[in-house]
Amino acid sequence: MTQYSDMAETLKGRMADLLACAKVIEDDLRHPLDADFSEQAIDLADDEALEGVDDVLRDEIRQIANALSRIENGTYGTCAKCGGEIRRERLVARPIATRCIACAE
Repeated sequence: MTQYSDMAETLKGRMADLLACAKVIEDDLRHPLDADFSEQAIDLADDEALEGVDDVLRDEIRQIANALSRIENGTYGTCAKCGGEIRRERLVARPIATRCIACAE
């Protein structure tokens, strides 16, 4: 058990939630367009907004996957810029952080 196993569980839970949301969005985006042109315009605008939300979700999913990989390979908690320690308080607040506070500014 690593020193970040609790963080890994938190990240896995967040990822599961995000994947569930992304699936709902993808299912909604697959719906056929209405025959009414005015309804189609509304549907297309809604779809565009949903695609933006899906992009944000997918980006966070990618960041979480990267954090989980860093936990697995032992580099989680190490700043990607200076190589110093990322304090646990920062990781609790932002589990996907790749830089210490000094380098993030």
